Amino acid sequence: MKKTKTIYRYSEAFKQQVLSEIESGKYTIAQARSAYAINGAGTVQNWAKKLGILGITKTVRVEKPDEKDRIKALQAEIKKLKNALADTVLDKHIAEATLEVICEDNGWDVEAVKKKAATASPRKR
Repeated sequence: MKKTKTIYRYSEAFKQQVLSEIESGKYTIAQARSAYAINGAGTVQNWAKKLGILGITKTVRVEKPDEKDRIKALQAEIKKLKNALADTVLDKHIAEATLEVICEDNGWDVEAVKKKAATASPRKR
């Protein structure tokens, strides 16, 4: 019989809490592992490395003022495009539902109507 292995996944909030308590001096890494029953000798150190705290790793981003503005502009554009895509998808669903209702009311086959519409107005390539 195989022995099952338990894999633990910790939330970001939990990781932040443990690391902040270590940074504040409340616990050492070993004490925090013991207090929170964290298995794995390097688990907390890996969290600190990924989040760039506890003096293990520090990431500094140097930007020119126009780069910061460009990033904000790109983020705004992404948000605008996501909203436009959501509107387009919603419009498509509404159009398809409308077509289905019209076909149902008139006793038409939806797929036949779609085929006929596709052949009646070929798209430019």
